[in-house]
Amino acid sequence: MDIISEEFPLVAKKGAAVPPPSRGPPTTSYHQKGLFINASTLRGYSCVRTATRDLWDQLFDEGYRADVTISTDNGGSIYAHASVLGMASQVMKGMLKQAKGRGRRRSISIHGVPHDAVRVFIRFLYSSCYEKEEMEDYVLHLLVLSHVFVVPALKQICIQQLEHGFLTSENAVDIFQLALLCDAPRLSLICHRMILKDFQEISITEGWKVMKKSHPSLEKELLESLDDEENMQRERIRKSNERKIYFQLYEAMEALVHICRDGCQTIGPHDKDFRDNQAPCNYSACKGLEMIVRHFASCKLRVPGGCIHCKRMWQLLELHSRLCVDSEACRVPLCRNFKERTKKQSKKDEIRWRILVKNILKTKSIGGSPFFSSAFSMSS
Repeated sequence: MDIISEEFPLVAKKGAAVPPPSRGPPTTSYHQKGLFINASTLRGYSCVRTATRDLWDQLFDEGYRADVTISTDNGGSIYAHASVLGMASQVMKGMLKQAKGRGRRRSISIHGVPHDAVRVFIRFLYSSCYEKEEMEDYVLHLLVLSHVFVVPALKQICIQQLEHGFLTSENAVDIFQLALLCDAPRLSLICHRMILKDFQEISITEGWKVMKKSHPSLEKELLESLDDEENMQRERIRKSNERKIYFQLYEAMEALVHICRDGCQTIGPHDKDFRDNQAPCNYSACKGLEMIVRHFASCKLRVPGGCIHCKRMWQLLELHSRLCVDSEACRVPLCRNFKERTKKQSKKDEIRWRILVKNILKTKSIGGSPFFSSAFSMSS
């Protein structure tokens, strides 16, 4: 029964698109440590005596009273026990029920993967153990076998090994396709993210070229995902820049209140007597406001629209008035005038200012409540 060749032609085909993974960092050999993996839950490791594990390995290696012959590629044969295979895999149990043979010995076939990979797989069914070097050599084939024959413990191990050592730019596309075929969503997601992140490097690999010819629809989906990711990235940058602007406006409003209410050693007013021991100004926006305030005080075109610098100052004063909760007691110039003026503005301008105020208040808050609700209500 050539079940691997039928379901996974990429793996079965000689010299196909799925190459052996590059060697990653050393992984643990459970066989060498004498640990037995809990194959039913994989939630932890059960410390089984080494002698017990070795007994199962010996049963497999020697094939004592074996009643199943597994035919593999290149005329290879592996001897096993139907009771062990049937208990470890329901798919194996179904194959054995349909298998034909002579006497008590039955025969099944597993083709499309190397003989040694099948041997590592069958050995895992006996003792739930594997060698580090074997996993490095056959992890892709073992992933396919564990999926086809429904061995969740081995499948989870293969996925973990691929996630933490074997995944590279060279094999990302191949492993991505295999993860989709083997229903490994987490692994496919990791591969997908890697492809999008290193697209320039991965798009020139042999794996990408083969996928482009054999699965053009998958290439189209990946390119569409790349476009979506780039659009999302641009949107994130745009929103980040907007937040910076809102935060700067927030700081400018804070500094404006500070200047008009307390006075600032950086900008004035010059008729205010400052204490000798008064701490330096902590408002970073004061320095930025200094130039525009001085220009506004001396400009002869100080009408709205007459000067671009003055226009900016008018906008800051209007923005303050919309944030201020007590214009009667406010010391910021023209706060009350702008409050009255807003009542006569068009609906379109009113909506635009409301959105701006909402975004500013959303960007910066202190203690869970907006700064402006308290700091802008100033008593004389």
